[in-house]
Amino acid sequence: METRTLTARTSPESARDIPEATVARLPVYLRALTTLSEQGTGTCSSEELAAAAGVNSAKLRKDLSYLGSYGTRGVGYDVDYLRYQIAREIGVTQDWPVVIVGIGNLGHALANYSGFRSRGFRVVALLDADPDRHDEVVAGVDVRPFNELEGIVTEHGVAIGVIATPALAAQDVADRMVATGISSILNFAPTVLSVPAGVDVRKVDLSIELQILAYHEQRKSHGQVTA
Repeated sequence: METRTLTARTSPESARDIPEATVARLPVYLRALTTLSEQGTGTCSSEELAAAAGVNSAKLRKDLSYLGSYGTRGVGYDVDYLRYQIAREIGVTQDWPVVIVGIGNLGHALANYSGFRSRGFRVVALLDADPDRHDEVVAGVDVRPFNELEGIVTEHGVAIGVIATPALAAQDVADRMVATGISSILNFAPTVLSVPAGVDVRKVDLSIELQILAYHEQRKSHGQVTA
């Protein structure tokens, strides 16, 4: 199965799961709150936060109700406090070690992406099977042989792996990741991965996203209104 259901707990004492759709929106709220905080905003209403996140306020209030009651009637939300609570809920108040496999053009771009570091993810290793790449240093990290994966996962306690290889190599890479104990995979390869139960895979296919945009552009050109 390519993508498994992601859930989050409201607290260790709570048996209620947060719906997957809500989990997917929590990082969007966190990004909006971070922007508001950087702009010097101390408090905001649900309408202001919803507008910043690009959702309607009723949906935002429903989503935040799964986390607890963090708003004050007539005052709104304390931006920094809510930002911390959401960050804690999705697990980015700690430092997550990440390994990237496949250091081609996309792998280089991912390794240089500062958003990982600023959002709680630390790239501890860049791996590639091509010996010609093993002398490279990308974003201050040495590119190492793929066969060092096991030792790196053990040394750094890596639970999250990123696959940026060609499609033909992706399944073998995923199998090795799972065998070493990696239980969450972000897959940029244009292929469907088969993983055991308990392993979460999130797929990012840029070509599919572009094709979806092309579909909407085609509808616009024919005078059709999209939802």
